Amino acid sequence: MAEAYPWQAALWQQLASRKQHAHAYLLHGPAGIGKRALAERLRALLLCHAPVALAACGQCKGCHLLAAGTHPDDFVLEPEEVDKAIRVDQVRELVSFVVQTAQLGGRKVVLLEPVEAMNLNAANALLKSLEEPSGDTVLLLVSHQPSRLLPTVKSRCVQQACPLPSAGESLLWLRSALADVEDAQVQDLLQLAGGSPLEAVRLHGQGVLAQRALVVDGVKKLIKQQIGVSQLAESWNAVPLILLFDWFCDWAQLMLRYQMTRDETGLGLADMHKVVQYLAEKTTQNKVLALQDWLLAQRQKVLGKANLNRVLLLEALLVQWASLPGPG
Repeated sequence: MAEAYPWQAALWQQLASRKQHAHAYLLHGPAGIGKRALAERLRALLLCHAPVALAACGQCKGCHLLAAGTHPDDFVLEPEEVDKAIRVDQVRELVSFVVQTAQLGGRKVVLLEPVEAMNLNAANALLKSLEEPSGDTVLLLVSHQPSRLLPTVKSRCVQQACPLPSAGESLLWLRSALADVEDAQVQDLLQLAGGSPLEAVRLHGQGVLAQRALVVDGVKKLIKQQIGVSQLAESWNAVPLILLFDWFCDWAQLMLRYQMTRDETGLGLADMHKVVQYLAEKTTQNKVLALQDWLLAQRQKVLGKANLNRVLLLEALLVQWASLPGPG
């Protein structure tokens, strides 16, 4: 059964106690706050034959079939490969599922995540099912980036923003989820995850703190001219490109903020305080703005899965970074 997160308690109470359910919900919010788990709990409740205290009973035929992954009235639609698009043929399968009669005599439930993975044709194919769902069908759409969705898709759903946990709630939950990790590291993980506790757990699993230490060490050596651009780019082979661009975008933004405010409390994670402050003082605002524009453009290409030459891209980044201190 999907985990119940404490920061979702009020929203769960509101959703689970509804006498009549909407035919389509759009559960949206940043990645890493538990939207999929919330959708899975709601799916289980909607397919349960004998709910107990606003939760699926776990004992009826519907619950057993769902747990086994063989419930005939359950349909999950997601990309066939991570980070790929949801294709129009997949949506057509969903449409034919929606028009069938429920085999167990209750509801049919569709769980679709992430909605923004649908291309235009796929999204258009879904519209009719959203507009006129057949029988007692509930569609649960999960989105991390609702701004990317067609207005016609959004307008046909009950839009439900999912709550972000407070920093205190996140830390409390993370200290339990990562009981073997030191408290200072837990706080760093949460900051690197942009405040999303589930993303912090995922980043920890991929060894993000060691990757961060490697990158920070390399940046410091580059500024002191203790390592060359090509050698440094090669040494970061195991670090995901998107992480590198996230961090460099963040550092450029922190430099700009410091140049405008001279506020030493707003320098981001402690591992780069001195570097950010030093570079902000040694370069011009125009150079940082130009670098930030370039970084954001390249980050979009990385997110769009463009066919990039990794080493050349990193070398271009590091050449610009190394040239920050100096005449503008």
